[in-house]
Amino acid sequence: MSRDITIKDVAQKAKVSEATVSFVLNNRNNIREETRQRVLKVIEKLNYHPKRTARGLASKKSGNIGFILTDAHFSRSEPFYTKIFLGTEFEARKYNYYILLTTVSNTFSTNEIPRFLLEKDVDGIILAGRVSTKLIDYIQKLALPLVLVDFYVPRSRASTVLIDNEHGAFEAVTHFIRHGHRRLAFIGGDLNHPSISERLQGYLRALEESGIEFIPELAITDEIYTGSEDGHKAAKKLLAVNPRPTAIFAANDAMAIGAMKCLKEHGLRVPEEVAVIGFDDIEDDFHIEPHLTTMRVPKEELGALAVRRIVEMIEAGKPGITTNHIPVELVVRKSCGTHRQ
Repeated sequence: MSRDITIKDVAQKAKVSEATVSFVLNNRNNIREETRQRVLKVIEKLNYHPKRTARGLASKKSGNIGFILTDAHFSRSEPFYTKIFLGTEFEARKYNYYILLTTVSNTFSTNEIPRFLLEKDVDGIILAGRVSTKLIDYIQKLALPLVLVDFYVPRSRASTVLIDNEHGAFEAVTHFIRHGHRRLAFIGGDLNHPSISERLQGYLRALEESGIEFIPELAITDEIYTGSEDGHKAAKKLLAVNPRPTAIFAANDAMAIGAMKCLKEHGLRVPEEVAVIGFDDIEDDFHIEPHLTTMRVPKEELGALAVRRIVEMIEAGKPGITTNHIPVELVVRKSCGTHRQ
């Protein structure tokens, strides 16, 4: 059985060191052209395909970027962050990097530190969604380039790629107001997550700028999570308010879909009796009738931009602190209804 050709074989055949072969593979300019051509001819003759570890001899880089999110965000029912991951994967290929994905628990403890961190096998880290500040602190002590996606920690020196949540929520609620709604509800979960908190602020600003009184009973923010079941429970609480709201703005699409199911179970027609708008634009929006009006978030672009920021920091040789906001877009479907007299 023939064995795989190694960098050692190339070095011996070309009569150079393994480090010199690695310099050639990484296009380093401190190699004599005659030596470079000799090494390249041997590589071609031996049909050598370098492993990333060989490339790393010269660059001292792994060629890997770690992508970490919590277990709760990595599931079939939570496709939002999966799309962000896909965005990082496709963008990383342009820069010849691999994306290494792993998950951690919501609380995080030192006994679940990702293996690629323990083995120092990544050149930078992308954290998506809300994660424990303990994990952020641990990574920053390693002095690795770090980008937070859809999450930030006040006073933390970390680069961020964020959604324009506040303005997106403002646009959604303003759309309701333009169509005659005055009893407008908000449903959301954990306000410690900045995205949910910012979407609540956008809802409140839209009411204030339109001169509509804020009714605390119409803002349900005591759900622990933001899944479909939580949206169902929040909508049920709204139905106990008299008079009930004519429109519901949900902090995300999962909650909006749960709310719509609750409304239907109670014999209410969407959008004729209660209109609904969500946030995120996930695929399930088309699996419910009527199709859900929502704020579209360019999820793949969030991931792609995070990779570009990481690569910039890696090439600069030092962490840089940048903040980027990705705009969102209102996608009008049937769940928001038409003009109300």
